[in-house]
Amino acid sequence: MGALKDKFKEVLASVLPITAIVLVLHLTIAPLDSPLLYAFLLGSALVIIGLTVFLFGIEQGLEPIGHGIGDTLALSKGYAVIITICLVLGFFISYAEPDLHILAGQVDSVTSGQFGHTIMVVVVSIGIGVMMTLGMLRILRGIRLKHMFAAAYGLILILSLFSTPDFIAIAFDASGATTGAITVPFMLALAGGISILKKKDRGLGEADHFGLVGIASSGAILGVLITGLIFGLDKLNGSLPEETIAAANLLDLYSSKLLPLARGAFLSLLPIIIAYILFQIFSFKHKKKRIIDIARGLVLTYFGLVFFLVGVNGGFMAVGIEIGMGLAGMNSSAPLLLVALLLGLTTVLAEPAVHVLTNQVEEVTGGSVNRALVLIFLSVAVGLSIFLSALRILLPNLQLWMYLLPGFGLAVILAYFVPDLFVGMAFDAGGVASGPMTATFSLAFIQGAAAQVPSADLVADGFGMIAIVAMTPIIALELLGALYHAKTRKASKAVIGGDQHGQPEGADHNQGQDVNVNPQRE
Repeated sequence: MGALKDKFKEVLASVLPITAIVLVLHLTIAPLDSPLLYAFLLGSALVIIGLTVFLFGIEQGLEPIGHGIGDTLALSKGYAVIITICLVLGFFISYAEPDLHILAGQVDSVTSGQFGHTIMVVVVSIGIGVMMTLGMLRILRGIRLKHMFAAAYGLILILSLFSTPDFIAIAFDASGATTGAITVPFMLALAGGISILKKKDRGLGEADHFGLVGIASSGAILGVLITGLIFGLDKLNGSLPEETIAAANLLDLYSSKLLPLARGAFLSLLPIIIAYILFQIFSFKHKKKRIIDIARGLVLTYFGLVFFLVGVNGGFMAVGIEIGMGLAGMNSSAPLLLVALLLGLTTVLAEPAVHVLTNQVEEVTGGSVNRALVLIFLSVAVGLSIFLSALRILLPNLQLWMYLLPGFGLAVILAYFVPDLFVGMAFDAGGVASGPMTATFSLAFIQGAAAQVPSADLVADGFGMIAIVAMTPIIALELLGALYHAKTRKASKAVIGGDQHGQPEGADHNQGQDVNVNPQRE
């Protein structure tokens, strides 16, 4: 019960700031209708309960399965088997990801079916499956992360030159939305299982624990861009559906969403459950007690995810649209920009996958990379992302590519100057920062603002926010890695200088242990 209590306190501290911001806006400059306010408050309670149970269940269920499958694949001698398993797993865990279906539904409704729900989910899942497979092979073959990301984003850049702004915005949004609450913990555990065995074989450090999520998410971008070129669609036109902003009866609002979201959450877990059953039959041979523990963890993960998704979808999306429209309709743009910054600073702290990633960072590095510091960098990065998205709506000539081209270009360049551990962490963080909270509340806020500003385009400007959210954490954590690396080098030089001046051997050598990075990988 102690661990569950700690999770609850952590989640409470993450969700309450968002609730406080909305309440302050309601009481001051952006009053909400009573049904929407009550729906939001109930949604906040469900998010707190759901996220607490979800994170508790992940540790008992999803992580052991991912580590076990990773161990098995690392010991496999046949690449054909590894490629087949990774392609199938990658496709189905992406296809069942609730975040992806949320975004695909929004794209379908806003574009009036020009880019349909099913086709988007399929092409994104194919891209995820292919790139996740390449990411697993990268770990097994020992290919450096920076080379992998340079190749992937170089191809994305070439495809972007021939794509329309609408598809570029949707493609980069898809990369963030598809790495959600279920996908991220499983991929992190999968990479961890393989990297632990490879570390024993090759003496490598912790870097290979991270990077798989970032590589896989690039597949979503490639899938949408290639589809856009094949379809040859020039401009996607759309409007904000009226039903998303209409006040609704509280009971009807939540009851209408419960069954679809419960079904979606079950389907998101189903590929992993099937994979575990198959591996248990042919590989794991876990004892009864172990199976019961994992099953209990999966049940907790499921119910936690259902509560979380119902809370976010029932209480957050409509409120986000209303607040965005209300602030964008004011005479001054300052409130919109300020609230955008505050929402970004706080919503990322309530993302389930952010908690999973930062906990694993601290665990893998033995506490050398401080979790709280990583959260601060992520929070500032996402706050800046939502601010830049709102600014893009207000300034018609500010295009999405003006952010993404220099931003991702800088991210790839920085990858050649920071330790591989931080490169993997950074690109993974780009995916985890844009989870269900961002895909619903923050995106709805930006779309509401875009619908209210006459010069804004709902498709080109309303989408693209998740793309920016997926970009800035990469740069932020790479800069954090550069700071750690510089500090480590400075401490090492100080130690060497101290030894040369007659200090006892080993004095203050722990100063150079700020981050446990493998010297072979730098």
